[in-house]
Amino acid sequence: MLDTRDRALFDVTAEQRAIGDLAREIAEREIAPHVAAWDRAHRFPRELYTKFTAAGLMGIIVPEAYGGAGADYVSYALAIEELARVDAGAAVTLSVHAMIGSAILRLGNDAQKTHYLPQLAAGDVIAGFALTEPGAGSDAASLISTARRDGDSYVLNGRKQWCTNGGCAGVTMGMFRTGGPGPKGISAFLIDNAAPGVVVEKVTEKLGVRTSSTCDLAFDDVRVPASALLGAEGTGFTMAMSALTAGRIGIAAQATGILAACLDASVKFAVEREQFGKPIGAFEGVSFKIAQMATDLDAARLLVYRAAALCDRGGPFAIEASKAKLFASTAARKHAAEALQIHGGYGYTTEFPVERYYRDAKITEIYEGTSEIQQVIIARSLLGRFD
Repeated sequence: MLDTRDRALFDVTAEQRAIGDLAREIAEREIAPHVAAWDRAHRFPRELYTKFTAAGLMGIIVPEAYGGAGADYVSYALAIEELARVDAGAAVTLSVHAMIGSAILRLGNDAQKTHYLPQLAAGDVIAGFALTEPGAGSDAASLISTARRDGDSYVLNGRKQWCTNGGCAGVTMGMFRTGGPGPKGISAFLIDNAAPGVVVEKVTEKLGVRTSSTCDLAFDDVRVPASALLGAEGTGFTMAMSALTAGRIGIAAQATGILAACLDASVKFAVEREQFGKPIGAFEGVSFKIAQMATDLDAARLLVYRAAALCDRGGPFAIEASKAKLFASTAARKHAAEALQIHGGYGYTTEFPVERYYRDAKITEIYEGTSEIQQVIIARSLLGRFD
């Protein structure tokens, strides 16, 4: 049977491909036998990330000087795709962990890099992200959680919603208001989740990506040292948007992995399942769906790899990251539905994994910037702002 992993026309080096192959091997050996049970139980498998550490995945884009693998973003995208092909929840956990590591690397001071990056690379702590609030979703600049300066500390108060890795994180990058209204009043902090006053207020039960940890976090008079401030006061919103821009490469790769899994499952089923005396793949109603699925998979990969390659070069890549996330997430959601349709009644049961792909795909159109937000970003790059 055709291996759909190697069909995208892109110059991937042997070293980059080896990292993707390593992620594939770990996913098939350590995740595939358990993921259905984990999904049913809404279980976050903390032990899995020890195995990721041994393979160098927890510090995949952390420089070797800080104990990481020092790989590039193309390698990272390949690894995330391979993990998502088996379990989208594990992929997003690693993606957000890497996103925070990347933010510290790019935006942190020397002391913050020296303190946090080795811990992240070693898997001693998992990194989380806390931006969204009950009244501040896509309009993140309207957040109301506060950080008040008190001597050589800040005191944090507020509620954060849908914090990815919230229940398992050792350190969280959180945005709090230190000044007036609007984005310029927001600052970013690196918060020890074990600090007094940090409470997991609610564990979110989700439609999909159930093996990832998503929580509401309460911050009640949480005192953090002034050294927890990431960058300068008032730059937190810009930092959050910068982190999300890089993070969109990971989410686009996650969506691409889900799409690849849909294609694998659909090809296998279309060849093996017979109706009216022949494999269902012989009928155009099925074969055309698979043809479009394969075409969109290649297109998604090319967009993801381009954004990752531009990021590696150090130049602008925000628009390309938005295009990759928009296309890959839309394609994943569309073709997960088609894969379920190809499987017919079987697809609606838990006997086959396509129902899980269907549930997992939708979130890729929502988190780290909805599809509508990506369209705003892309349109403004062409048309400018009219406000």
